[in-house]
Amino acid sequence: MTDAVQQRYARFAAQEAPGRSELYAEWASGVAEDRAIRDILARIPDTRRQPPLVFAVTRMLGVGLVGYADWRAFVIAHAEEIVAECSARRLQTNEPLRLAPLLPVLAEIEGPIALLEIGASAGLCLYPDRYSYRFVSDDGRVLRALDPHDGPSTVVLESRVAGPLPAMRMPEIVWRAGIDLAPLDARDARDRAWLQGLVWPGEQGREQRVAAALDIAAADPPLLLAGDAGARLDELVALAPRDATLVITTPGVLVHIPREQRMALVDHIRSLPARWITIDPPALLDVWTPPVRSEEWSGFVVALDGFVRAEADPLGRWWEWRTGAEPTAT
Repeated sequence: MTDAVQQRYARFAAQEAPGRSELYAEWASGVAEDRAIRDILARIPDTRRQPPLVFAVTRMLGVGLVGYADWRAFVIAHAEEIVAECSARRLQTNEPLRLAPLLPVLAEIEGPIALLEIGASAGLCLYPDRYSYRFVSDDGRVLRALDPHDGPSTVVLESRVAGPLPAMRMPEIVWRAGIDLAPLDARDARDRAWLQGLVWPGEQGREQRVAAALDIAAADPPLLLAGDAGARLDELVALAPRDATLVITTPGVLVHIPREQRMALVDHIRSLPARWITIDPPALLDVWTPPVRSEEWSGFVVALDGFVRAEADPLGRWWEWRTGAEPTAT
């Protein structure tokens, strides 16, 4: 089992961390060469010992952005707590920047909008109307700036756009809710530390963006249900206001659901009187109109009711509008 840990951490150090977080590359490389630490991590279930999750847990528990020797000493001193926390937690990338490529899709939908997110984590992607947007060109020129109706936000979502900009406007959100297997509370210090710990050291601006978004969510918490979306979706849909357009979003969550349950959930969503917005790898679903050839895409598919709207970075750092067939009204 420790060999599996060695392989996973060596691969992460060589292929995933470089260029994104040199500190995580150092920690992972150290783990790959350290039998004592690998033996501790081998006690964590396989689905809970990914390097970003383990590193985030150690940061949540108090280790600083230190070199490998100091990180190693912390892991040995807190081994039991690290194993327990990793076994109970999961990666929950609650990145509000994902809303940048969703904004023009939301602009196509008649409001007011009741927004429901599956895989909501702390609900940071439920506030598209509370954030500022800056859409920039490859050379950094601001092509379009949008702010909330009451002025610029403390959260500024800057995203690079290729090609022409579609029509965009700030949505009118009158209800926000979500479902998550383990929802997080933006008002809870430990949950805040966990989300901020999931930001890799070296990711410029992301920790500040997440912290500011947590403040917005804490001031006006969304309704969050704990549980499986397949079992609780109808319960939450029934609570949505009838005089608003229900919009269900699944940004980046479907890839974590086994195929049979994933397809059943998609069928369930499409049977509801709701609009559906998603960001997914091209090959994940077979519902795209027009069909998508994975080899022709470098990013994820952004779609409205299965109709392709854009290609985007999974976390929203860049996107390109790719309208195909027009969606029909729901």
